[in-house]
Amino acid sequence: MELSNLLNSVNAIQVVGEVERKDINSIVYDSRKVKKNSLFVAITGYSTDGHKFISDSINKGASAVVLEQNNFVPDDFFHHRNVTKILVKDSRKALAELSNSFYKEPSENLILSGITGTKGKTTTSYFIKNICEAAGYKTGLVGTIANYIADKQIYTALTTPESSDLNELFSEMIKENCTHCVMEVSSHSLVLKRVSNIKFKTAIFTNITSDHMDFHNTFNEYFKAKKILFDSLDEGAICIYNYDDAYSKQIISDTKAKCFSYGKNENADFLLKDITYSLEGTYFTIFYKGEEFNLRTSLVGEFNAYNAVAAFANSISLGIDLKVVMKGIESTPQVPGRFETIHSQNKTIIIDYSHTADSLEKTLLAIRNIAKNQEPVYTVFGCGGNRDKTKRPIMGKIASDLSVKAFVTSDNPRFEEPMTIINEILTGIEKKNYEVIENRELAIKTAIQSSEDNAVILIAGKGHENYQEIKGVRNHFSDKEIAEKYLFNE
Repeated sequence: MELSNLLNSVNAIQVVGEVERKDINSIVYDSRKVKKNSLFVAITGYSTDGHKFISDSINKGASAVVLEQNNFVPDDFFHHRNVTKILVKDSRKALAELSNSFYKEPSENLILSGITGTKGKTTTSYFIKNICEAAGYKTGLVGTIANYIADKQIYTALTTPESSDLNELFSEMIKENCTHCVMEVSSHSLVLKRVSNIKFKTAIFTNITSDHMDFHNTFNEYFKAKKILFDSLDEGAICIYNYDDAYSKQIISDTKAKCFSYGKNENADFLLKDITYSLEGTYFTIFYKGEEFNLRTSLVGEFNAYNAVAAFANSISLGIDLKVVMKGIESTPQVPGRFETIHSQNKTIIIDYSHTADSLEKTLLAIRNIAKNQEPVYTVFGCGGNRDKTKRPIMGKIASDLSVKAFVTSDNPRFEEPMTIINEILTGIEKKNYEVIENRELAIKTAIQSSEDNAVILIAGKGHENYQEIKGVRNHFSDKEIAEKYLFNE
């Protein structure tokens, strides 16, 4: 695309150099991906500053550079290399605008559903994708576990990719004839403008509890980040929200979209009732417009009934046939690492991504409800390094209070010392029913081998992840693989 056309999508403070007859072949924010005739966008990040790599990107063939720090590289350098300098107020916003234009506004050509909230995003997205596919629509997915273009899986490092990667992904979906897409929308992505200029047909609010305080600092800032999604919806969009969440009315208070609610409150548009569950699945009833719908999902827990009704409401609002929606919910497969059960003859392992205090509590309460004091419940868990420290003692107390025994271990310590994290967890534990085993594999092995018959063992925190991150290096580690190794070889 010609640079002069691209520049129509941004409000540039200053443009130095030629813009006519200069073709742009790619838009990148990582200098390592620069090729000949790339447009490099210098972003001020949290760990590094893209402005430091402007010279490197030019040496690699970038023909234009977008920046927000005017004096980082002298204008003479741009002149001598025949590279166009584009000064903007906000590089992140510019990246979203430019990539949206470069890829020809791809979200406009998809029926796009966005999901935000502290918990339930991944499972709800899997429900919606399965429903859309049951209806015969080729569907993409953008999320925590992986990205999908229909059945093709693409690795992801971020819940919500950077705006240029996201627009490229949407463009690829369209090339593969996808008509629908569902995506998780993280609070980080909303603050960092990764979804700016993206058009959502529907947006779902699942719930909000304290999380990511390492990034947002306060709960109010976290709440405001989530609210951005609903504030940005236009009048033709649809908002689906959890009536039972205390913050739901506030989060949708300024939206222009048409709103529908779900939950157990009698005032909800999609009323959820009669939830029962076991390790085999969850049964529930939805009342909508005077009709009653009895559903089942193989996914376990009351929270999964909430995820399912959110997907139900979203799909009905898109005009998908009721019978197809019900079939799609009932046929949705197990979501990796989300209350994923592994059975042996005498024990049950549950692998779950619960890594916040609220999610850990709800998961353990669901397990105890199933066990009904007939099966002892054990928990193996840790807390991630370089993340919200406030939740550590709270999670320690929850694991101890709701388990026969808690095994406190390491979980992606990153650049922190594992025992420092563990000691902070221990400050919240009041009972003597815990054991510290720093090595995560040994902790899982010990929990399995030392627990009695009929025990239920929750391995919490990592879920689908297949790595352990230590000092910036990711080593292969799967809770599920380790659990199966010792469960079936006791």
